[in-house]
Amino acid sequence: MLGNEKVTVARLIEGWSSETGPAVAGRHVLAIQDTSEITISTRPGRRRGLGEIGKGTGHGLLVHAMLALDADTGASLGLVGGAIWTRQGRQSVVHDKRPLSERESKRWIETGEQAGRVLAAAASVTVMGDRESDLFAFWATLPRPGFHLIGRVMHDRGLADGSSLYGAGERLAAVATRTLDLSARSPQRPARSATLTLRFGPVVLRRPRGSHHRHLPESVPLTLVEVVEHGPPAGVAPLHWRLLTTHPVDDAAAAWRIVDWYRRRWTIEQLFRLMKTQGLRLEDSQIETADRLQKLAAVATKAAAVTLALLQARDGTGAEPAGTAFTPHELDVLDALDAAYRGRTALQRNPHPPRSLPWAAWIIARLGGWDGYPSSRPPGPITFRHGLEHLKIHAAAAATGNLCMP
Repeated sequence: MLGNEKVTVARLIEGWSSETGPAVAGRHVLAIQDTSEITISTRPGRRRGLGEIGKGTGHGLLVHAMLALDADTGASLGLVGGAIWTRQGRQSVVHDKRPLSERESKRWIETGEQAGRVLAAAASVTVMGDRESDLFAFWATLPRPGFHLIGRVMHDRGLADGSSLYGAGERLAAVATRTLDLSARSPQRPARSATLTLRFGPVVLRRPRGSHHRHLPESVPLTLVEVVEHGPPAGVAPLHWRLLTTHPVDDAAAAWRIVDWYRRRWTIEQLFRLMKTQGLRLEDSQIETADRLQKLAAVATKAAAVTLALLQARDGTGAEPAGTAFTPHELDVLDALDAAYRGRTALQRNPHPPRSLPWAAWIIARLGGWDGYPSSRPPGPITFRHGLEHLKIHAAAAATGNLCMP
């Protein structure tokens, strides 16, 4: 498949959102986007057509993806869109001298535009990005009624009144304090609690100087929501988020809501971890060429998104339908597999509502080698990976009228 010229990265990415569009209908959706570097082992005589990543010390791919979450529950609703590429040499023109169309940062705008099409059935959409998304064009071109933005500030931008963004934040009065539980991000950054002071207020960004920005509005009105940690643990840098948003923020409750929505951004980092060492081990691939590795990365991103949804659902607390992750044909196969795994006692039966995502997670975990008993350790990413591989085999066999039950 990866060697088939008719199978392209663009078409694979287009297929990412096949179940997402229907799943978001009527919801407020957080459309979170980010970029991950996929470092592939190479050597000077075997670069495989892969360009430099990071600070030029490694070679590999870049995967930019947008993940849809339910804003109220945080449940993953599937992929929206994105891009996959490898760099072809180094740019001779400095970043600030190139138009946006010639920069990698255009991905933040283009994927936001994809969200407008894929998530059209949602009641409202909030596109979210980290500091790399802090582009004036991001704020100036994407917002519209029912389509909002939240982003973390990277640049101390000039404001329309002649002041600076950071200075405006420092002049805002602190209005509330709250202790938040922060999730673990790595072994070096374990879970902890942080006491944060909140301040917020309106700001108007001034269009940057330069010919590349002249087609954009002269200014963009936004709201700055800033939280600052006081008294962090010894040796830990204090948390300081400057968030800009197009959402109206009239009181402290609305400002904290922006902070809480932004905290869900870390979910997409879990998606990327599932593509790598915690699941699919994409970086270990020995495929010979960059074009095929890009296709494999597109397949792996979709598989990681399904795995993420199953991990969220495995404890049975979610109420998402299985159709948010699986096609109608795959659901029919899961029905047959559920009957095959039905044991004689209650502990040997799927305890979840039929065709719910927890129901599907239970079946796929069984396919992956889990024994199904509540007292056993919950299935992890590797178990779900193996289960999904078996599901695909059963689905392919069923499509030819030759379904073989375990």
